[in-house]
This record gives sequence, structure tokens and C-alpha cells, in this order.
Amino acid sequence: MSTIVRGSALSVLAAGAYAVLVRPRLLRWGATAEEAAAVYPGDDLVEDPTGQSTMAASLPAPPENVWPWLVQMGCRRGGWYSWDLLDHGGRPSADRILPEWQGTAVGDRLPTVPGGASYFLVELLDPPRTLVLRADLAFPSGKPFDPRGPMPKAYTDGIWAFHLRPLPDGGTRLIVRTRGRGKPAALDRVVARLFGEPAHFIMQHRQFRNLCRRLVEDAPVRAGHSAGAREMTGGVQ
Repeated sequence: MSTIVRGSALSVLAAGAYAVLVRPRLLRWGATAEEAAAVYPGDDLVEDPTGQSTMAASLPAPPENVWPWLVQMGCRRGGWYSWDLLDHGGRPSADRILPEWQGTAVGDRLPTVPGGASYFLVELLDPPRTLVLRADLAFPSGKPFDPRGPMPKAYTDGIWAFHLRPLPDGGTRLIVRTRGRGKPAALDRVVARLFGEPAHFIMQHRQFRNLCRRLVEDAPVRAGHSAGAREMTGGVQ
């Protein structure tokens, strides 16, 4: 068997192994079968998606404590709690709650680059349960477009949705759903599988870890504030 044939065969086997063994795990990392199969608010914003993922993590704080960290996300806001060099211009993400970014509302733009040329649009907001962000980019310009108007010849359209569910132990189950579609569909699938899905896995996994760490570090601060408030009010609840 020639070197070229052996190399081609190995490439095909590697691609097949990735598709069968690795990719499904990336697309539902940390999520149960029920969580991955569920329908969530905002799913209907992207009909007939060419790609979807559901990742999840259990966080050590109730939803009302997790929520402030999520609504302050954005470049030059609280950051994205992931790899800051890649998605926050090298500026560290916030390690505390920022009051100036707690008024996030539907229709707000959360920048994805320091200059704000691209952004996520807040589509759904139901504190402290659901935050759905949407990004629509035309190609090759890379400029955002309004999906309610004429669609560009080439584009990518997707949501990044955060769903918070209380856990019996007082924590939060954070379920992150992505759904996307693009045109040309065949090219969109290839780009998503080669670059988009692995990149999302890496960034989302990092975000889960950093959110967990911030919540652990924030717990004594919140406890101190609560104790101080009780002391000032004579312990009246």
C-alpha cells in the first residue's frame, strides 16, 4: 500500500472516529440526555438549524446569584469569563459584580470585539432564568444584519442561550444551548465542524470553570454583606 493511500485511509478513519466518538460528546458536554433533547425558550429564533449544541454545568450558587454575572457579559463590559486574549482584547474579565452593567435589557448590544463592530443582541431576557443572545453576520463583510429584513446571499445566524435551573442543594444547573444556520448550508456545516464547534467547546468549557471559581470566591463576600445587614437591623429578617 503506497504512502499516499495509507495517509488517505488514516485521514478517513480519523475523520470517522471524530464524527462518531468525539463530536457528539463535544456537542453535549456535561449535559444529560434529557437536557440535550429538551426544547428551550429562544430555540424557535433559529428554525431548521444546521448545527446545535447543549452544554451544561452545575454551579455552586442559586440562579439569582449567577444571573448578575451573565447580564454584565460583553467586551469592554464584564468580559466573557473565557480566554480573555481571544474574546476580550486581552483585558481580564470582571472578578466582581459591576453595577453599571446590571441594567441589560432586550435589544441591547453586547460587543464581541473591543470596537463594537460585531456584537450579540439580547433577544430574550427572563431574570433569573433565561438569557438568549443572537448574532447575525453577513459574509464576506462580517457585518451584522437584521434577520427580520432581506437575508444576505451568504451569512451565519445563531443564538447563544443561557438557561438557569435551581438545584435542590441550592446551586444552579446552567444549560447553554447554541443553534445556528448559514448559507451556503454545505459550507456552513464544514466550517462549523472544523472550527466553530471545537472553538465553542473550548471557550464554553473555560467559561463554566471561571464562572464556578468566581461564584466560590463571591460567596464569602455575599455572606459578609448579609451578616453586616443583619447586624445593622438587629437580626430582623
